[in-house]
Amino acid sequence: MSDQNVRNAGFTPSGITGGSLASSMMSQEARASGGGVPSGGPTSTLQEMGAKGTTHSSGYTSSGISGGSRASDTMSKEATAHGGGVPRGGTTSTVQSIAMGGKGGRH
Repeated sequence: MSDQNVRNAGFTPSGITGGSLASSMMSQEARASGGGVPSGGPTSTLQEMGAKGTTHSSGYTSSGISGGSRASDTMSKEATAHGGGVPRGGTTSTVQSIAMGGKGGRH
């Protein structure tokens, strides 16, 4: 179900769907970073997963983040960079929220 949730949000094999949650996220992230969408950020991570259908295998599952996965590694790096907590609106919280059918950490 995780991959379908990501696609339903507008992250698809053919790109980001106009007028979707994905489109809104991309716009907000580009404005916040001065015009581009950074590699490793929520938009690029979700688009890669939506294009390949790799949400679950990357460790973002309906029951949480899988230990020893790419998601776990991302969460660990974010927590270290932010003094121990994973920031709301960061890559980990946004991708996990959308994978579970939510609207991400910024909305």
